[in-house]
Amino acid sequence: MTKSHITVAALGLLLLAPIQAQAGAKDYEFQPVAVDVKNGAGSELAVRLVHKPSGKPVEGAVLFRTRLDMSPDSMGEMTAKHAATPGGVPGIYRFKADLTMAGGWALKLQAKVPGEAETVEGTVVFQAK
Repeated sequence: MTKSHITVAALGLLLLAPIQAQAGAKDYEFQPVAVDVKNGAGSELAVRLVHKPSGKPVEGAVLFRTRLDMSPDSMGEMTAKHAATPGGVPGIYRFKADLTMAGGWALKLQAKVPGEAETVEGTVVFQAK
């Protein structure tokens, strides 16, 4: 075998090798468990974090920055107090919030997902009624 044959053979093997796709933050999505929520103190909000390519919920994410405001109703300066609460369902992240007015509320989230280098960000919109 000549040197050029070896080079061609090696190139052919590279082309046949499976390509490993890198996951990224865009492969994840926060979704509301229920869009309609109770207006007032102690409202329960729940979001599901999903790995989009597989459709499976993501367990063990660490939510480290959240903000709850009325930006869907063009009142982004109106925020609400909220706190994470323990959840029993894998991939579901729950919060208690004091929604001071009926209307659209946006829960903006940032999370670290196990095995993912990038920060996952998302916004989930709820309707307080």
